[in-house]
Amino acid sequence: GWCPLSPTGAQTTQLLVEPPWRPAVLWDRVTLTCQGSRTAGATTWYKDGQRWEQKGSNFTVTENGTYNCERPGTGRSPPVRVLNDRLVLQVPARPLLEGDTVTLRCRA
Repeated sequence: GWCPLSPTGAQTTQLLVEPPWRPAVLWDRVTLTCQGSRTAGATTWYKDGQRWEQKGSNFTVTENGTYNCERPGTGRSPPVRVLNDRLVLQVPARPLLEGDTVTLRCRA
């Protein structure tokens, strides 16, 4: 996983991608994990903008689409798109800053 940059003390809901590459592709057996408030409460999942009946705070994706999650107290995560494309150019799924050395992967 990866730790996103956020303002000091800010708590937000994040959707972690494993393996940590963007765009995520189905044939990588992508696992999404919702991280947010440490308080008790169920994770609510969304697929393509619609509430989606998925249990637990993580799962392995079996359908392409755009996914979000929501946790009590910290709101909804930014979206993660999972593709089923035959050819993709991937970058690490972490915040990138100007001047960073970045490894690109061309996958087919």
